[in-house]
Amino acid sequence: MAHPTIEQIAELGPYLADRSSQADALGRLPDDTGKLLKETGVIRMLQPRDFGGLEADPRDFFNAVMDVGNHCPSAGWVAGVVGVHPWELALNDTRLQEEVWGEDPDTWVASPYAPSGIATPTDGGFIVNGRWSFSSGTDLCDWIVLGAMVKEASAGPDDPPIGSLHVMLPRADYQIVEDSWNTIGLEGTGSKDIIVDGSFVPDYRALDVRKLLDGRAAKESVRSGDPLFNVPWAGVFPGGVAAGLIGIAEGVLQRGIEYQAGRISNLGVVQADDHHSRQVLAEAASDIASARLQLVHNIGEAYDAVRAGHTIGINQRVVLRRDQVRAAWRAAAAANTVYDICGGNSIRLDKPVQRFWRGMHAGLHHGIFVRGPLLNLAGGVLMGLPPTGPSAVTV
Repeated sequence: MAHPTIEQIAELGPYLADRSSQADALGRLPDDTGKLLKETGVIRMLQPRDFGGLEADPRDFFNAVMDVGNHCPSAGWVAGVVGVHPWELALNDTRLQEEVWGEDPDTWVASPYAPSGIATPTDGGFIVNGRWSFSSGTDLCDWIVLGAMVKEASAGPDDPPIGSLHVMLPRADYQIVEDSWNTIGLEGTGSKDIIVDGSFVPDYRALDVRKLLDGRAAKESVRSGDPLFNVPWAGVFPGGVAAGLIGIAEGVLQRGIEYQAGRISNLGVVQADDHHSRQVLAEAASDIASARLQLVHNIGEAYDAVRAGHTIGINQRVVLRRDQVRAAWRAAAAANTVYDICGGNSIRLDKPVQRFWRGMHAGLHHGIFVRGPLLNLAGGVLMGLPPTGPSAVTV
């Protein structure tokens, strides 16, 4: 039986689709789309029950995100990114959880995690400064989590940081830079720049990134006995982004099928009767379905292992990341074959298939999908070598 959120998405999906072009025109998700996403509950799926969350199986979350992306690429992307933040917030001090969710469990938290700012230690916390890009869904969020390098006030510009944090700030303590999101895809995500100018962040609103990645944050939190919050970060956040991407690829396939079913080419070929078109669609459908299945299988395997009392080691974390990357690129490659047969008129902005295709390619530029270093690392692990290189920080 499907999770109630998935059933809600199926019911409300056509409304999300109707607002997709409006999202592109606005350069952000319309308020109505945000309201619909709240009605589905997708953003609360990884949120703890004691703060109004659904605390769902992560398999259901990934499937729900992909289903949203099938209806609206920008909404699917935001669901995958913003929907992961409650999982991380659950590992923070309960004072922070009370501040964010105490009055409204539907309060959304934006990001990004890239350490683009500086956190300077001071009495009781940190002074944060910096500018960050790619804050997806930020206009609909009232809090933000930002990556920051820790440096003493006396440190010089070339001195290395002494730590790395995720710091959380309320809307009054940061600035959204309007007109900073002008792109060729995922326009409706409104992934604008953020500026923080000397805001104070108390200690309890800061989380050590090393502890988040290696699982110590979960063990030291009030969620230490809860399997959901002890699944590795390497499976959850990058997996949520991959789910958004695969859902958009599914949208390319579905819109391509609909378009081809009613199309007659300029040469008079009825596409519904064209053997080549039908073969392309069948092969793409199989490859994209395999991408969804692999992503869901892997996170489920990790979740079940944690529930059984096992620790997820580095090798399994590498597999999670390896297959997120391969599944996303496999789905995108299959979706490209669909768009390739859609003909010249499919590039017109009134054709939905192009919106999904552009959004898919924009999403592939996210750092978690960089293939070379990650797959090099994963191949080395297969041969018994330790994970090294720039991608090691993501596993």
